[in-house]
Amino acid sequence: DEVDAIGASRGDMKTSGTRGLINQFLMELDGVNTSNEGILILAATNAPWYLDTAFKRPGRFDKIIFVPPPDVSARKAILDIVLKGKPTEQLDAEYIAKAAEGFSGADLKALIETCVEDKLKEIIKSGIETPLSMKDIKKTIKAIKPSTKDWFETAKNYAIYSNRSGWYDDILKYLGIER
Repeated sequence: DEVDAIGASRGDMKTSGTRGLINQFLMELDGVNTSNEGILILAATNAPWYLDTAFKRPGRFDKIIFVPPPDVSARKAILDIVLKGKPTEQLDAEYIAKAAEGFSGADLKALIETCVEDKLKEIIKSGIETPLSMKDIKKTIKAIKPSTKDWFETAKNYAIYSNRSGWYDDILKYLGIER
């Protein structure tokens, strides 16, 4: 996860130590002293455009797989996990999932955590314990914007203007932009 932390463009590096780390990692990927035959290495990043071009050459990380934000059923499943063990009234996870269009898993977790924090403040103030309700979630969901919006603005620019290789075609397709 966050492979860009060790695979950022070497041209942007300020220290030779970091460049050396990247060079060593690339040598390991190539299996210089041993064979990497039959080994599949996966890496994740939210910023594939920051990866050093040497990472993206054939035989290394030579394919980018775009993972879109969760759809309604995936958001519902995420909410079921995040809400597990929390004191709640009967919640309509389907409604919440639909209302949370564009939310990532982290956004959904932040939504519920914010609702819980607000509920705790309410309980401390009133002295009356009440479970998390749909009213609480509806109020909070209006105030939270999905983090994916900013990411897609950046990704769209890379996909439109820095995409000669076609690496970001899936993003364009998801956004409904023809190339």
